[in-house]
Amino acid sequence: MRNIPFSPPDISKAEIDSVVSVLKSGWITTGPKTKIFENNIADFCNTNKAVCLSSQTACAEMTLRILGIGEGDEVIVPAYTYTATASIIRHIGAKPVLIDCQKGSLEMDYDKMEAAVNERTKAIIPVDLAGIMCDYDRIFEVVENKAHLFTPESEMQEIYARPLVVSDGAHSLGASRNGKMAGEVADFTNFSFHAVKNLTTGEGGAVTWREHEDIDSEALYRQYMLFSLHGQTKDTYSKTLGTSWEYDVVDTQYKCNMPDILAALGLAQLERYEKILERRHELIKRYNKAFSDLPVAVLDHAGENHRSSGHLYMVRFLGKGEDYRNTFFRRMAQNGIHCNVHFKPLPLLTAYKQLGYDIKDFPNAYDMFKNELTLPLNTVLSDDDVDYILSTFRRVIAQPY
Repeated sequence: MRNIPFSPPDISKAEIDSVVSVLKSGWITTGPKTKIFENNIADFCNTNKAVCLSSQTACAEMTLRILGIGEGDEVIVPAYTYTATASIIRHIGAKPVLIDCQKGSLEMDYDKMEAAVNERTKAIIPVDLAGIMCDYDRIFEVVENKAHLFTPESEMQEIYARPLVVSDGAHSLGASRNGKMAGEVADFTNFSFHAVKNLTTGEGGAVTWREHEDIDSEALYRQYMLFSLHGQTKDTYSKTLGTSWEYDVVDTQYKCNMPDILAALGLAQLERYEKILERRHELIKRYNKAFSDLPVAVLDHAGENHRSSGHLYMVRFLGKGEDYRNTFFRRMAQNGIHCNVHFKPLPLLTAYKQLGYDIKDFPNAYDMFKNELTLPLNTVLSDDDVDYILSTFRRVIAQPY
């Protein structure tokens, strides 16, 4: 029997050589490789700047803090997402406002999102689930229409004068919609380079932002640097470039910088990333063709005006429930195929139940979750592996429940 893991990292000799070169260099924490990686991520996303930190979660939380969002504020998020999207809102003392899915869709119900915007709303965090970009045109329409309700409470908020759009792009590096790349559409976009992501640094993330005429991107970059390294005005690498060790700590901030070891891994991954994306879309086409006659629903990963990052291949068993999905999961595992489920809606999790959220208030999110299964989709898969997954899937779906 085969053993097909869900999402192993695609590590080639190029990544190994890149990391080894850093290990031999004598400089392994944040330094020249991280700066190069930031520049290359910015170029890839068609943005002027990028900041690389220890995780997408760190990027997103530091962004909310830089925007001055905190106690008494509200931030809108979808109910159908991973906890990292909402937990950062709790970290800063604000309130997550959960929005149900559209019926039959993983995207937020934008009408309900619009109705939820009030005087306390400081940001909306849309989630590019599976690497498919959200309808940002609709989201920006909402925040512009509700700008009259917005009361700025920080210098950054005064500049935007409306709720901020802070994308959770954990899945969407390399996705595009209407001719624009993920990273250049939302006000701020936070990417993940976790071990299971398309592009990995083991752990890590990046934040990009749209240029704004009233924001000095260099100054904003320096602010992220302060937030990510204890509020210290000069990092260790910077000290080696000059003739003075002197530094200051201007605020009591956080520690979430990305070291050069991880950036070296990311640099090699980024060099191969277009081919990685191409392979993922090849696999998606094979899955789609094989399942076209089955009673399942799949996501739209590519079309005339959009192309996802191909991060997740999510299948829904039409007319089925949790027991059927869980049985299917077990049967695939018994055949050596390790699948996953994305995600438990937040109101199903203990932490959010304790905050008063009830899944009964999010029926569409539950309906999308109850019969969802995510199949292996990664560039370590061989064509033979894919054949085995497809034949096993068809065999299992034909079995009596």
